[in-house]
Amino acid sequence: MNTSLDKRVEQTKQALAEADHILIGGGAGLSAAAGLLYSGPRFTERFQAFIEKYKFTDLYTSSFYPFATQTEKWAYWAHHISLNRYETEATPLYRDIYRLVSDQSYFVISTNVESQFTKAGFPENRVFEIQGDYGYLQCEKGCHDKLYENKELIAEMVALTNNCEIPQRLVPACPVCGGPMDVNLRKDQHFVQDERWYEMAEKYKAFAQQTLTAKTVYLEFGVGFNTPGIIRYPFETFTTHNEQATLIRFNRDHPDGAREIAAQTISFTEPINEVVTALLDF
Repeated sequence: MNTSLDKRVEQTKQALAEADHILIGGGAGLSAAAGLLYSGPRFTERFQAFIEKYKFTDLYTSSFYPFATQTEKWAYWAHHISLNRYETEATPLYRDIYRLVSDQSYFVISTNVESQFTKAGFPENRVFEIQGDYGYLQCEKGCHDKLYENKELIAEMVALTNNCEIPQRLVPACPVCGGPMDVNLRKDQHFVQDERWYEMAEKYKAFAQQTLTAKTVYLEFGVGFNTPGIIRYPFETFTTHNEQATLIRFNRDHPDGAREIAAQTISFTEPINEVVTALLDF
């Protein structure tokens, strides 16, 4: 719907008010809009020692660096996890999104791994973090399907980091096979999907099924084409199969979608924060 901002905001308010169900999809663009940037001062001020030693340019590309030792790897990852998972509280944008839907029937699927949705007030049983969670470790080779909370270990690693390394005694080892541990992120075939992951996958599937035959709003925040098959394409498919559905897409760079649902789509290229604030301005 290529209309003025005010008109699109009013259309979105009406769609949300009339919705039987709201399915929220959160991508990397949402966390960036919330201020969880992987470059700029947030990166350079915290990771200066790593930048000097490894010539890192941002938190995304540095995540793929082939560290020579586990003590170096975990020094970096401890600071990365601590900053994004533990030191950063719920951001105003995520809190505002919760306020926007809190009184309605909703569910969240997110490819983000900082747990901002649950920090902002969304109940854990309504949030499916399909790509993992910075708050957990797993066996690097996925030899078993258990995850391990890492908050205390990460804090100790950060406190004892020296010259971009941690003490050898802090390097985590798999309690089953004795091999290296890794962050619970979907980056290869060894990603661990534990019992709760499957439980939430079933909850998401059941909720998504309900949305196909009811007046539904699909709220898509900052989802691009890195992994479009998780949120972007399914939301378009759901909308295609439900004449009562409205897809509301927040995407600065890729607002357009399938032609078949153009009349059912409201797109925003404006800053997510500003639009959500306007939606809350009753």
